[in-house]
Amino acid sequence: MQYALIIREAAEDFARRADPAYRDGWVAYSKALAQAGIMTGGAGLTGPETGTIVRRKGEVHDVQDGPYPDGKEQLGGFYLIDVPDIDTALEWATRVPISDKGSVEVRPRLQM
Repeated sequence: MQYALIIREAAEDFARRADPAYRDGWVAYSKALAQAGIMTGGAGLTGPETGTIVRRKGEVHDVQDGPYPDGKEQLGGFYLIDVPDIDTALEWATRVPISDKGSVEVRPRLQM
């Protein structure tokens, strides 16, 4: 079964991405997923100030460029893993090198 590990980071975590000590934890985690043979995809995302939001308002689409108001957590990226069950996905989620201000949401991939 495939699960998305959805990473949310605090604004200060985005600022720490240039720090080798912070980055090395993510590189090591990504390598561990690949070596286990369970990573099927994923990507880190740039900061929320680089995003553009498209909202539908009836027949019209409203396009708004960032930056956006700071929230406690912002979408930082995701991993897509293929593991036997939710317990295994949760075990891998606990190994994600987030700070104490971040979170990981584990969500099954929609099977179509």
